[in-house]
Amino acid sequence: MLSFDVLATEGLARRGRLALNHGVVETPVFMPVGTYGTVKGVLPASLHEMGAQIILGNTFHLWLRPGLEVISQFEGLHRFEGWHKPILTDSGGFQVWSLGGADGSGRKISEEGVRFASPVNGDKLFLTPEVSMQVQTVLDSDIVMQFDECTPYQTRGHLTTEAQARASMELSLRWARRCIAEFDRLENRNALFGIVQGGMYENLREASLEALVALDLPGYAIGGVSVGEPKEAMLRIMAHTPPLLPPRKPRYLMGVGTPEDLVTGVACGVDLFDCVMPTRNARNGHLFTRFGDLRIRNARYKTDTRPIDEACGCQACRSGISRAYLHHLDRCGEMLGPMLASLHNLHYYLDLMREIREAIESGGFGAWRARFEADRSRGV
Repeated sequence: MLSFDVLATEGLARRGRLALNHGVVETPVFMPVGTYGTVKGVLPASLHEMGAQIILGNTFHLWLRPGLEVISQFEGLHRFEGWHKPILTDSGGFQVWSLGGADGSGRKISEEGVRFASPVNGDKLFLTPEVSMQVQTVLDSDIVMQFDECTPYQTRGHLTTEAQARASMELSLRWARRCIAEFDRLENRNALFGIVQGGMYENLREASLEALVALDLPGYAIGGVSVGEPKEAMLRIMAHTPPLLPPRKPRYLMGVGTPEDLVTGVACGVDLFDCVMPTRNARNGHLFTRFGDLRIRNARYKTDTRPIDEACGCQACRSGISRAYLHHLDRCGEMLGPMLASLHNLHYYLDLMREIREAIESGGFGAWRARFEADRSRGV
């Protein structure tokens, strides 16, 4: 990372500017998720047009396919996927957690790293902090995430205890130190972020945070949320942790969430967000609008001539694409349906963040938030 400047504040909400090796990112920002090197169904040109500033890739999946040999021929992920703005890559810790199964039997975690079978061909794999740094260096990610253990909300069907969460958090801290050592050995010139863990226990979150801050990393993330916990537990950790992080470094809330979650996160002091929800929900006929959510599969939209959202400037809405047409495409299984829905949902999320930045700059975030909540409760 080259620099991060806080330009304006309102309460805990921050308006900032993050300079990275492939460009400048205005914060707060939402980062579309491109797990396999593509935001599903969306052209890079469309991402540019809708104002995307930074997107995600996934270390774990890109390590498996297409593999480092292919990506190294392109000198990194940017040229490989035709996206020349900043990229953040997840370290693989969440994927190892998600592939482990409900009882964790699909992986074996040790001090050295994690052993598991490839979901692609069954090959035995060993992912370590060092391997994660090596992969992300080949990817040339502008923001590199430390390899961590994603602390589950439940362990073998029971709530994760404080002792279990502490052991997991402390393992992630030891892995963070190994990530730093390997990152420096590789002479990686991008930004390495640490990940605050500790499950749903505030005291463990504080212990993780203090240890990571002592390492003086360029930025910090809040991990281990949206892993099956009740919404109120996630909101509690969201409110507790960001304000304790260094005020002059960027704060990233991983894997969250709904439009309401983003607004709440900004109010708690978060700068960066990502979530698969805009595109995943779009593929299932769930569209986000200024006036609430729209489920295009409902029969009520079969003859609805209105656009998705009359106040929206996305390519679908401004082209006059009707709800009836999207309903038809969905019922017929036509691929254009989820493509248009994804364009709309991502545009809505990115436009939401633009409005938030402008509101914080003008000192009107509180009033803007009240209007946002009133509009979202109106219904479509």
